[in-house]
Formats: sequence, C-alpha cells, structure tokens
Amino acid sequence: MPRTIDRIFVLRTRADRRTMRTVTERRVRVELGQASAWGRLDGTTIVLEDGRTVAEADARYLAPVAPTKIIAVHLTYRSRLTEYAARTPAYPSYFMKPPSTLNGHRGIVRRPRGTRFLNYEGELAVVIGRRMHGVTVEDALAHVAGYAPANDVGLHDFRHADRGSMLRVKGQDGFLPIGPWVTPADEFDPTDFTLRTYLNGEVVQEADASDLIWGVAYQLADLSRLITLEPGDVVLTGTPANSRPMEPGDVVAVEISGLGRVESTIVDWDVDLTAVGDQPSVSGNTLHVALAIPEDEADRMAEQERNR
Repeated sequence: MPRTIDRIFVLRTRADRRTMRTVTERRVRVELGQASAWGRLDGTTIVLEDGRTVAEADARYLAPVAPTKIIAVHLTYRSRLTEYAARTPAYPSYFMKPPSTLNGHRGIVRRPRGTRFLNYEGELAVVIGRRMHGVTVEDALAHVAGYAPANDVGLHDFRHADRGSMLRVKGQDGFLPIGPWVTPADEFDPTDFTLRTYLNGEVVQEADASDLIWGVAYQLADLSRLITLEPGDVVLTGTPANSRPMEPGDVVAVEISGLGRVESTIVDWDVDLTAVGDQPSVSGNTLHVALAIPEDEADRMAEQERNR
C-alpha cells in the first residue's frame, strides 16, 4: 500500500497572481450521501478531513481532480500506429472531454442499449499544477502537480455523427474513470513507466514510455502554445495498441507502475436515444477504430451490415 497523503494546497504568488497547485500527498475523494468529502487512505480505512472514517471496501470513490478542462490526444503510441498501419503524424492532434466525463475508481460506465462498440483506452493522465502558457519542453514538467491512471472510454457507434469532434464518442457522462488518487509529480517519472489495461483480469494492453512518439513534456509544451492550462486541468496522453470493445458485466482496470490502478464495471444503460439527434450506427470508421480492422475491410463489413 502506498504511503498515505492528506493535503493538496494552493499557493498564490504576489508577483503575477497566478494560482499554483502543489500536490504533496495522495488524497482520495468519496461520495457521502448527496455530498463529497476528501480524505486519506490509511490501510483498509479512509480517514476523512473531519476525522470520520469510512471502510475502504465500502467507499464510493469520486474522481480526485476538479479541472476546468480535459484535453486528450489522438495517436501517440507507435504500437497503435502499427496496429492501424497508419503513417506517423508530423505532430500530435487533440480533442476535449467535458468535466462531466469524470468517473471514480470502482464506478460504473454505462453502455447505451443498442450500441456495441464501447472501447477501453488505458492512459496516463497528467494533472497541471501551475498555469502554463508558452512553456518550453524543457520547463513543461515543472508545471505538473501529479499523475494518475485513467480510462479514456469511447463509444464508437457515434463516430459517423461526431465528424471529428469526438463529443458523442468520448464526451458522455462517466467516460473518464481516473484515480483513485493523484500521485505527486516528484514521485513519478513520466519517461519511465509501464501501462497495463486489464479486462476481467487478463492483460489486454501493455506498453511502456518508450512506445510514445511524443512524450509528456512535448505534449504539454505543444498545447500551451495556444491554450492556457490552468491548475487542476487534466491532459490525457494517449493509449497504446489493442483498444477493444467492452461488454456489460465486464470489469476493466488501468494500472500504471507507481501510480496504482483504477477499475470500472460496464453496465447496460436502458436509455431511449431515438427521440432526437443522430442515431448510433456501424460505419466503416467505427469498425476500423474499434476493432483495428483495415479500412477497406471495415468499409465492406459496414456495407454488409447496412444491407441486412
């Protein structure tokens, strides 16, 4: 069990009034009735800030972050480019997830009834500690508060509808399990880690930092050229090969060496999507991305589905 930590504090500099968030200890956030509370893990017990305790086994975890924005990157792992037989992009490209995607350790991820391609994507999440704008690659990591494992869930039945925005695919409520805590930046090396994703106890994704085309520092510097990253913001740094669909009842976990493990259970969501809006559909792009099928074959399979 990692050593427990019990405080995240905010300092404000007089010179430029920019907020600085320094993660000095691992804290967890849990649900208590209709409210939430911060605490620290002490063995099998969570000790809350007001002194009350909660059995860890009974805790309902919430995401241990409160970002103004969440930015995710497209293809950044060489293994995934190889899997898709794709050319290496000249530079990374990004999309955004709303804060309502946040989900906690041992939470549920809902797959809308009638959809089929809800994929896991194990990722390293970076939590910003100091405002970043125009920061160099060399200075980027000094602006990080901490790191956590995350699952950048995507529902690829909506790829045809999003037209590149990823809002329906990646932006649905609960589509970002993260935690259980944020590990302080000085306790983790983002250039030396191993990421594993487990589906029902079996390893389905595995990669280390050497698989990244663009490291964490490069991604942060690239983003901060035009987008101001505020303390608490979350940057997702990409997923390796073998992202695949999950089914209701599956338990998926993302584990990163030195950071811990975030788990989720997939459930069937009985929701009516037919009243308004574009409907889920199996396009060639759906099959290509969700199953890593070559594009020509994916287009043929999608056409066959449409003609049934």
